[in-house]
Amino acid sequence: MIRRRLLFGMLAAVCCGTIPHPVSAQGTKLWTQSRYDEMERGTSDGVAIRNDGRLEVAPASKLLYTTSGSYVWSVTSDSAGNAYLGRGGTTGSSAIITKVTPDGVGTDIFAGKELAVQSLKCAPDGTLFAATSPDGKVYRIRPDKTSSVVFDPSEISEKPKYLWDLALSASGDLYIAAGAPAAVYKVSAAGGKARLLFRTSDQHIRCLLLTSNGMLYAGSDGAGVIYRMDTARPAATLVALYSAAKREITSLALDAAGNLYAAGVGTKGNVPLPNLPVTGATNVTITFVQPGSSSAVSTSTVIPEGSEIYKIAADGSPMKLLGLKEDVVYALTMHNNSLLAGSGNRGRIYSIDTNVPGRWTDIAHLDAAQAIAFAPQTNGLLIATSNSGRVFHLSDSGSTDATFTSAVFDAQTFSKWGRAEVLPVTGTFDLYIRTGNVEDPALGWSEWMRATPNADSSGAPSARYAQWKAVLHTSATLESVALNYLAKNLAPMVDEVVTQPGARVIPTPPATNTTVPVNFPAAASATPPVIFQVDTAATPLVAQKDKSAVTIRWSAHDDNGDELIFAAFYKGEGEANWRLLKDKITDRFYSFDASLLPDGTYTAKVMASDSPSHTATEALTGERVSSIFVIDTTPPVPGILTATMEAGKIHAHFEAKDTTSPISRAEYSVDAGTWQYLEPSGSISDSLAEHYDFVAAIPSAIAPVTDAKEHIIAVRVYDRYDNVATAKAVVR
Repeated sequence: MIRRRLLFGMLAAVCCGTIPHPVSAQGTKLWTQSRYDEMERGTSDGVAIRNDGRLEVAPASKLLYTTSGSYVWSVTSDSAGNAYLGRGGTTGSSAIITKVTPDGVGTDIFAGKELAVQSLKCAPDGTLFAATSPDGKVYRIRPDKTSSVVFDPSEISEKPKYLWDLALSASGDLYIAAGAPAAVYKVSAAGGKARLLFRTSDQHIRCLLLTSNGMLYAGSDGAGVIYRMDTARPAATLVALYSAAKREITSLALDAAGNLYAAGVGTKGNVPLPNLPVTGATNVTITFVQPGSSSAVSTSTVIPEGSEIYKIAADGSPMKLLGLKEDVVYALTMHNNSLLAGSGNRGRIYSIDTNVPGRWTDIAHLDAAQAIAFAPQTNGLLIATSNSGRVFHLSDSGSTDATFTSAVFDAQTFSKWGRAEVLPVTGTFDLYIRTGNVEDPALGWSEWMRATPNADSSGAPSARYAQWKAVLHTSATLESVALNYLAKNLAPMVDEVVTQPGARVIPTPPATNTTVPVNFPAAASATPPVIFQVDTAATPLVAQKDKSAVTIRWSAHDDNGDELIFAAFYKGEGEANWRLLKDKITDRFYSFDASLLPDGTYTAKVMASDSPSHTATEALTGERVSSIFVIDTTPPVPGILTATMEAGKIHAHFEAKDTTSPISRAEYSVDAGTWQYLEPSGSISDSLAEHYDFVAAIPSAIAPVTDAKEHIIAVRVYDRYDNVATAKAVVR
């Protein structure tokens, strides 16, 4: 089915500057929502959004418990359905474990001196194992709330600063992921001293995954490597299974077919870890660097490089399954044969299609910034979050009466709303529409009105703004929703009119365009822009200097985006009627011959009409009048130039008059010499008549002359519009 409407292709072309001619906005328009970036701006209550824009029923989710702090770092559950939250903060003594019953009652059962409980694991008998960081330990908390230390980094030679993750085998063996330095330790179920299982050159081992047959996977921070070791074999060696493009592996998951999934964040090489000192060295300062994903939680900022999810098949072949530009993936889990990702810093839960690279579904928006960890629970999944510190329950059942409400659409003008077009795929749904004349629906909008999809009319009241709501039942899905609307026609507006005498613009024939742009859709906004005619008012209009011409230029717009045509008129000072110069103008300028009009003072008027986009009875006009301009094509009239010789110089005087504009300047020349500025009597040249009385020196002869006693004096006079008149006299 065709889900990309022609309108969006036109919008994308306008944004990219590929449409050379104005686009008509005539007639009915279509507001369509069918892409993820459009749907994401709406409000989802139990509705999942696939990344191709499809709406479907999401798993039901609810808030189970809210802590008193900002951070929950880990979560686990016992066979009775109780949840255990590993908490922490930004100060010491905030490492707390809180037990939350299935009905949402929370009780603190452990408190440590460290900063945070980074990892929690629950044994079948209800015993908890908790790893704290930094400078932490691994504690065993029994069901009677008594606790003991099972791993103390200060007692081993490497003395790691961070403990990041735990893995617990069916037999009770405990595996500990450490950082600074990166290592994995094993504490046997039988007790005794911890044993170094392996150590790498990375900065941290960030996550662990242990299979039922004893295969241990570990993800590192620094080099972004996924390691594998068969713990069931005493002499097993460490295998580097995959080196990711990202620097930090934040989480691992495994499906029933043996495919491994990993989440990676950060750019390699950004934050190197200083070399560790050898035993016995003194006066050495070491700066330990936390993983980027941990910093992102505490600062609530997005890692700019985004995240990637990798799939490593059972045979070891890797592939990039997905890239998320705006999200940090903190946790992965396989649940009911689906790969789920918990992310920040927008608190999203994604269901990843493991068979189709690049396909995912946004199934939950949590009221928290980061989804940090998962844990299975009866009939669903626990999700621990930070900013704020909460735990949510994601049900195995779908939401009932799942509701999606679109973002508010602004039609820009008062509009009539018509048929709703819906492309469903499966199931049943109800569609509702409401409209209003203010942007906020809470301020006097209409009530929700049930609409029949693809019927003759939606029945929504005419208004500027609109919004739709879909209620999905059982397994219903929707591909797209579109509303037809017809904007009320508004009169065009001529914003400015200027005139320039002495200038002519020669219209350029429109270029023939034989190409058609094909663009990817531009990122949609909550209010798609209305397509207006291209107005080049801000661009200089280059004209040719021509004394016999006048150019009128104007800018105009139409709030409906209609195509416009123009007519230019003129009127002389003291006249009552406007006279047409030219109609059906498509340019936004017009040049005409000034000789058509007698010298005098005039005004111009430009009228805009949207008739190309409407019938004759519906077309509207708008107009604006220019400032006064002067047409003056007649030169000044000089009087008689009289000149006499006095004391070896020429004494001359004359008058010049103009009927339309003031005399602007005058010049004189003696014996065809250089033209010299001539000042009128009174110094200022600002009148229709000026008198000149001046003395001119006789230049030195530069060539033999027949009569040195005879001289020629010439005068030229300009009016304000550069019309010129000349006069001369012979002096003896």
